[in-house]
Amino acid sequence: MSNSTTTEQLPEQKLQYSKTAAISVVIANMIGTGVFTSLGFQVLGLPDAFTIMMLWLCGGVIALCGAFCYAEIATRLKESGGEYLYLSKIFHPALGFTSAWISLFAGFAGAIAASALALGKYSAPLFGFSLEQSADAFLTPQKMVGLTALVILSLVHIRGVKTGGMVQTILTGLKVSLIAFFCLAPFFVDSAFTGISDFGPQANSSEFIFSLAFAGSLAWVMFAYSGWNAAAYIAGNVENPRKTLPYALIIGTLIVTLIYLALNAMFLATTPISALAGNEDVGNIVALKIFGADFGKVFSGLFSLALLSTCSSMIIAGPRVLEKVGKDYSFFKVLTKNSKGGTPTVAIIVQASIAGILVVFSTFKDMIEYISIILTFFSTLTVIGLFILRNRDKEKTSTEIFKTPLYPLPAIVFICAAGWMITFFAMNDPMKLLYGFLSMLPGIIIYFFTSKTKTE
Repeated sequence: MSNSTTTEQLPEQKLQYSKTAAISVVIANMIGTGVFTSLGFQVLGLPDAFTIMMLWLCGGVIALCGAFCYAEIATRLKESGGEYLYLSKIFHPALGFTSAWISLFAGFAGAIAASALALGKYSAPLFGFSLEQSADAFLTPQKMVGLTALVILSLVHIRGVKTGGMVQTILTGLKVSLIAFFCLAPFFVDSAFTGISDFGPQANSSEFIFSLAFAGSLAWVMFAYSGWNAAAYIAGNVENPRKTLPYALIIGTLIVTLIYLALNAMFLATTPISALAGNEDVGNIVALKIFGADFGKVFSGLFSLALLSTCSSMIIAGPRVLEKVGKDYSFFKVLTKNSKGGTPTVAIIVQASIAGILVVFSTFKDMIEYISIILTFFSTLTVIGLFILRNRDKEKTSTEIFKTPLYPLPAIVFICAAGWMITFFAMNDPMKLLYGFLSMLPGIIIYFFTSKTKTE
């Protein structure tokens, strides 16, 4: 390309995210709304601390299995693009293009919108506005907060890889530190622990673990763990991807698993199940229970910061998929236009625009229900592709790629768990599954209209 701001003509050091930034992207993508909202619904059917902890541990194991598989696929293909690249190379470009279409609306714009909506809700005490809004309100205060955060973060990442990576690392570091403080603070507050005191197996724990309630709760836990594959989307833009990608995917997933276990243990130990049951804003309930109303604004800021970091990480990862589409299809060439700092400017603007529209016209619940099903489907296809890729690339040496430990066990565990979750949704709410697959149709149609512009 002739444009002097294209990625290829920039100094190498400005184009690469460090190992720390890559880990930050994974952690920030994962720690978002799920861990602060799902426990209230889990305890309705699983009033047992040991079962709840096993639930979150199982989610971490499944995510780690997926991270192992993605790490190998990413080091074999060595480019940015995530599922779009992987499914295009392993199966067919039409499938990859459809996953990019879904990623644009569900995986990133939809997830950013969901986080922005939650950010607006959790920041209400901080900014002093009421969550009680009329049903026909067009732009509520919380939506305005979410839109403002979206615009500011998009501008930060348009500035460049170096600036965006630094901001992401800082936000993620603050988020993890604040969550650690939240977990430790109850030990310094008198009479903070008024919840469950025994986390060991109970007489009915095995019954709960093999129950339908456990099955349904695991689906929501996996939404909380979604984002473990985030570093794969920037594979072509990280330092030494052979070492950095597996490290970021695996270490990031392990860190988040430990954080989730600690955070949920604290929730259960400090707050009676009756106070948590059926409530969405678990974080606020626990904070008020431990610290009282005077500290409400402090923890409102904490949760808002966590969601701000999540939005930022997805603004890093998502546009790289669109950029890759622009490189592969001349019809979308405009998506490859980069800023002087090496970030895909047009792709960031497109993604932010769609996310902004979703913030205005959608609800948090709408976003979560749609995202969970459709992203699990494409992640499962990608992990299945590892079997094909291994058979196809037998000539590659072990020094060129990361090998999945205990292969094929991690792939089998992930595929079985994901397949079971999709089946659970299909049996309990088939319309959600239908809507998810119907949303693929526009992507397939657009592919066949633009496939002639594909570059070789």
